[in-house]
Amino acid sequence: MAGPKGSKYYDVFLDYSIFLRHRQDDELFLSNEQLCLLLNIDELESISAAAKKMQISYRKAWELVKRAEEELGFPLVVKSRGGSQGGKSEMTNDGKLLVNAYRQLRDEFDESVKRVVKKFFQTINQ
Repeated sequence: MAGPKGSKYYDVFLDYSIFLRHRQDDELFLSNEQLCLLLNIDELESISAAAKKMQISYRKAWELVKRAEEELGFPLVVKSRGGSQGGKSEMTNDGKLLVNAYRQLRDEFDESVKRVVKKFFQTINQ
């Protein structure tokens, strides 16, 4: 909510995305969707469960992981088949470093954006 009930900005929200681009050609190579998927895989230890949580297909999730790995040049996720208890997907050390750094970055952005947006909406609601 960006303003008091009944104000013209009451139903307005600010949203933002974090993604990585190549320096040379400015091409997007690690999207917010891919980063969120990696966070979910890290948390749930399952590509399938992460895909379900994000309401995307397993195939799309796996393609997003593979594309990120190809762009970065190193593996992010290791899949292991499971017997009766099912398989598991774990982040590699490089994947964990990326996910943890992204989590910290996002938390810091959220704090900053919240402060700046509050000031913005206070200004326009005068």
